[in-house]
Amino acid sequence: LVLLLSMLSLAAGGKLLVVPVDGSHWLSMREVLDSLKQKGHEIVVVAPEVSLHIKPTKNFVMKMYPVPFTQEEMDRIFWRTSQDLFQEGSFLKKIIQTYEGVKNTSAMFLSTCTHLLYNKELLRYLEESKFDAVFTDPILPCGQILAEHLSVPSVVFLQQIPCGLEFEATQCPNPPSYVPRVFTDLTDRMNFFQRVKNLMFEFLNYLLCDFVFQPYAKLASEFLQRDVTVVDLLRQASIWLVKLDFVLQYPRPFMPNMIMVSGINCAHK
Repeated sequence: LVLLLSMLSLAAGGKLLVVPVDGSHWLSMREVLDSLKQKGHEIVVVAPEVSLHIKPTKNFVMKMYPVPFTQEEMDRIFWRTSQDLFQEGSFLKKIIQTYEGVKNTSAMFLSTCTHLLYNKELLRYLEESKFDAVFTDPILPCGQILAEHLSVPSVVFLQQIPCGLEFEATQCPNPPSYVPRVFTDLTDRMNFFQRVKNLMFEFLNYLLCDFVFQPYAKLASEFLQRDVTVVDLLRQASIWLVKLDFVLQYPRPFMPNMIMVSGINCAHK
């Protein structure tokens, strides 16, 4: 009887802090959170007051915080970026459009993260809540910054990070002769010239990612009061839940703490 009673604590639900990324990223994450809620876990979601899809729900505790842009401004930025994806044109034109879209959305998301981290009232609540883990989308490292500040383990939920930062953070092999880079439309079977193209995109991705992620490294260093990089933050993730499989995507190396959870994206049309 004593042994059985001692096991009850192991079956108790945990307290999970969720730091999501808006848009389609949230739609697939919400499916996971609904399942966790049914299993008895307490879930607290922190989100900006202005968002596309992250809305209050009875399933989770929602902690909203103000941001310095309106719903109309955010909708316009997302609409413009989505239109650019389907525009015809030269490779150079696509690069310029991608750069402009990334610049606008990055500035908005960085502002959102800054207002979360420096919201003293909300931060005090998070510090006092004693969470067991942070569940976040690492395509933007704001959740990892919070996990580091709260000194709790993190579980990340992603498809891929620009520039392959997940490879570097997990020390996972990522040879350009085998693993295609983003925007190349290549597969894992490449001839010599395709491998050269893949390597060229590797350099372009590093330039783009330095532009996107360097402000987060600066923000994290100021907030945590020590020098850190985005890769340093991502290295702290305990579990990587990866929305990929080897049926719809090309084969690629994985590390032991990277778990494929494909199919979740299909929950919504």
